Amino acid sequence: MKPTLFVLAAGMGSRYGGLKQLDGLGPNGETIMDYSIYDAIRGGFGKVVFVIRKDFEQDFREKILCKYENHIPVELVFQGLDNLPEGYTCPADRVKPWGTNHAVLMGKDVISEPFAVINADDFYGRDAFAVLGEALAKLEGKKDTYCMVGYRVGNTLSESGSVARGVCEKDANNLLTTVVERTAIERIDGKVSFKDENDVMQSIDDNTPVSMNMWGFTPDYFEYSLDYFKNFLDEHKDNLKSEYFIPLMVNKLITDGTATVEVLDTTSKWFGVTYAEDRQGVVDKIAELVKAGEYPAKLF
Repeated sequence: MKPTLFVLAAGMGSRYGGLKQLDGLGPNGETIMDYSIYDAIRGGFGKVVFVIRKDFEQDFREKILCKYENHIPVELVFQGLDNLPEGYTCPADRVKPWGTNHAVLMGKDVISEPFAVINADDFYGRDAFAVLGEALAKLEGKKDTYCMVGYRVGNTLSESGSVARGVCEKDANNLLTTVVERTAIERIDGKVSFKDENDVMQSIDDNTPVSMNMWGFTPDYFEYSLDYFKNFLDEHKDNLKSEYFIPLMVNKLITDGTATVEVLDTTSKWFGVTYAEDRQGVVDKIAELVKAGEYPAKLF
């Protein structure tokens, strides 16, 4: 069975002021997401599941899903504030979504094979999908054996300002030991640098792996996520801004010795629109990739 691509798209409507502005950055108005789907099909994925908010379902079906219909099977699931385990209710004044790992939980009833998780608005690149697709194909029938694509930090910076990244540490077997979220990473005097928790400037090697939220899981991950979400809610439900993030769950499973996460290297260069000023650079980079023959001018 081919692996599934699970696309986190629930934040889209709010972030872009409605789907109408889902930005066309490719030569024929392609979105960043279109390139991810195209690369996933090339990388051996057999199905795409999108998690979105229910309130823009119709828009999403008309503008997004219809493009992929003859190319790969697609499904929709919905993330809502009230999608909580039995016995839990959402605080009345909560408006913020419950976070990326809550979004992942929405796929548990439609995904029963190894699956990848990505953000809708990041350009991951062809090699990353090839590497992840190959790794997931080997996980069929396995449990507690996960993976993630570790981008080389030097390939993930923005020219318009600093970025936040999950800086990864791994052991001699390329297994993840920790992911630490670092904010304000940028190139200073030629070196990739960030401020640590003591406000001291640290520099790291260009090839240090970082997480760009490109994960590979087997379906048992859903059960762990549901159990731990209950603990999370018991502790944090009254904090209206608390979020249940994927690295929180992954770190727990690694620390407990429950699961392993292999860090997969990729030569892909990440890019995305972190700042408004990044937009033209992304358009130019995609145009270069099309010119080089990496992608056809019209994807779908």
